[in-house]
Amino acid sequence: MRVVAILFLILQAGVAAAQVRSVELRVPRSFGYFLGDLLQVRADIALEPGFTVQRASLPKPGPVTYWLDLRDVAVERVSGGARLRLTYQSFYAALDARRLDVPGFSVALADANPGGAITSQAEIPPWSFGVSPLREIQPEKRDDPADYLQPDGRVSRLDPEPAATAALVLVGLALLALGLLAYDRAWFGRRRGRPFARAAQRLRRLAGTDEGGYQEALRLIHRSLDETDGRRLLADDLPAFLDRHPAFREEEEALARFFAASRRAFFGREAQAAREIWPWPEMQAALRRLAAAERAA
Repeated sequence: MRVVAILFLILQAGVAAAQVRSVELRVPRSFGYFLGDLLQVRADIALEPGFTVQRASLPKPGPVTYWLDLRDVAVERVSGGARLRLTYQSFYAALDARRLDVPGFSVALADANPGGAITSQAEIPPWSFGVSPLREIQPEKRDDPADYLQPDGRVSRLDPEPAATAALVLVGLALLALGLLAYDRAWFGRRRGRPFARAAQRLRRLAGTDEGGYQEALRLIHRSLDETDGRRLLADDLPAFLDRHPAFREEEEALARFFAASRRAFFGREAQAAREIWPWPEMQAALRRLAAAERAA
């Protein structure tokens, strides 16, 4: 029985060791640290498939020694194992350049499969880093104690003129762009070749007026169509107009309703019926779309 127990323990130790393939520590640099510096350490643990690090077994942030604190611990799963990210802070006030040892620790591993349990441990080995003093232990002797102080650093005077010139140039370009945009959108008056944009601008002043205002709005759209096509445009000419100006093809239905409303308003003397066919909101929306298609064309 004792031989069987020994063989079982040897077998268990072999299985546990096989679960951890390797542990590799990576430090950005191993020297040149001063009082209060942070030390970033990465531990890559290569594991057998199906095993993960137990978060509860990770070291808790806090003092490690009287001169070293563990500030943060994070673990993440990576391909082939796990990765620990450790942040230490050194409070060692060095009087000379020397190396300091950071103790290692162990973390527990668990089977990630359903019903898995803790099976072994991974040992994070100790490591060391070099610290340097902030000042000389015995500086050169000087008669005047003020000579030990370094003079204030001299900063060259900055010339504000290049920055001011660049700012003026940028302001001028911004004003030029704004002027081009205002010209493109006809914000401050008429623009040649944009009849629908002018009509949309005037329509805002007519919205909500009486029957005469509605008929005036219809006349604006008639004039815009005529100016765009360079001829008098009637309802029967709409298909040919769209062939000559394909940019307005998507507004075919709105233009057909416009001509139907115009026929009721001017020839049928049925202003209310015309408003029901093409109400003010639809007229305004359609004219905005026509102006946008006009700009795109």
